[in-house]
Amino acid sequence: MTPGQPATPPAPAPASERGHGHHRATPWPEARALAARAGAGAAADRPPVRVPLGQALGRTLAEPLRALTDLPSFDSSAMDGWAVAGPGPWTVREESVLAGHSGAAALASGEAVRIATGARVPAGATAVVRTEHSRTGPVAGPVLLHPLREVVPGQDIRPRGQECRTGDELLPAGSLVGPAVLGLAAAAGYDEIAVPASPRVEVLVLGDELLTAGLPHEGLIRDALGPMLGPWLTALGAEVLATRRIGDDAEALYEAVTTSAAELVVTTGGTAAGPVDHVHRVLDKAGATLLVDGVKVRPGHPMLLARLDAGRHLVGLPGNPLAAVSGLLTLAAPLLAALTTRPSAPTPPGGTAPPSAPTAPAETVPPSAPTAPGEPLAAPLRDGVQGHPHDTRLVPVVHRDGLVVPLHYNGPAMLRGIAAADAMAVVPPGGAEPGRRVELLALPWPTEPQAATATPVSPPAPAQGACFT
Repeated sequence: MTPGQPATPPAPAPASERGHGHHRATPWPEARALAARAGAGAAADRPPVRVPLGQALGRTLAEPLRALTDLPSFDSSAMDGWAVAGPGPWTVREESVLAGHSGAAALASGEAVRIATGARVPAGATAVVRTEHSRTGPVAGPVLLHPLREVVPGQDIRPRGQECRTGDELLPAGSLVGPAVLGLAAAAGYDEIAVPASPRVEVLVLGDELLTAGLPHEGLIRDALGPMLGPWLTALGAEVLATRRIGDDAEALYEAVTTSAAELVVTTGGTAAGPVDHVHRVLDKAGATLLVDGVKVRPGHPMLLARLDAGRHLVGLPGNPLAAVSGLLTLAAPLLAALTTRPSAPTPPGGTAPPSAPTAPAETVPPSAPTAPGEPLAAPLRDGVQGHPHDTRLVPVVHRDGLVVPLHYNGPAMLRGIAAADAMAVVPPGGAEPGRRVELLALPWPTEPQAATATPVSPPAPAQGACFT
């Protein structure tokens, strides 16, 4: 084993062969890497789909983008002016060559014809003379065109194939499709392009205590995860088939998991070892293989990742809202990134990177806080953050003046902090002092970091009594 290289993780065991204690939990960097590898393995057998250009924004290329034509596809004028043949002065022909129209008859040496930007250059033309670099005269007799400066052969002519030739690779597979890529694809002759199919995801919200409307009462609480997870997963590139609510019913959960048409099933709650925590027992009955059974991260350590069968996985999120967000960022986001061939998350020191993952993850690039190419996204903390003695901690933050500021209301059951945040800071075991650079995980929605000045910021961390679970 190469010095400094992490050991290969042990082969996953069936659910029946593993316990649920925290001592078996996977370190946070390794858990993310395992999720990315699971997604990459499932992605290998997923055929791409072809979509119209108007539906491809924000997706990735499943195949290299190769030119279907020369660009430009004919010699064209780069300027409004005159197409000329040979040395001047030139006799002006009484016609104009316009863009989008058939080209003019070939020019003989000593002839000129007016031409518009983008128009096909007539055969025989040796240069284009800009309007402002020429004059015409005399008034009587044949009109002559006189240059006002030296004319260089080929000037202001865009030659056919200047940008690319038919078959040239314009962009590799895996490239993110932005507006400029759509323009390039259209120019190169595409009406539709190949992209990875959106992973199908189903969300199962578990618990008898959840309300879907009205105020909490008599021990019942509002379901915060059902309205949140579907849009969040959609922003990560998934096609959310449904968000279903299931009570504390093991048989109903087993039926939902084993009959789902989704490639990824996301459950909420039920991942611990309480009397109505059925997820482990259901996975065992379904013959699933646990890849991650608990993660050394706070909040959210009882999260899990299981392989249901070939190409299908389940991510079990804790039931507390911010703990569920932690599980989403730790396990679901890297798995979906690999399924959609999005760039994958950089693995911090001590983690195991997925074998063929590109380096700059879409889900970890916030709208501010630039970073050097190839480096994991990081920024210095303005305030210190109390850490868990042994586990990684994820804390909502906002960007201000080149620093990230930890937000208050970051307990496992709270959403007030994450709702105002533009990133989650990765705080190592033991905590982080002011000024320390920490890794950041961005949140998949537009933010206005400098507008968050009214957001309460955490006071100095107490010496004891912090709630991490």
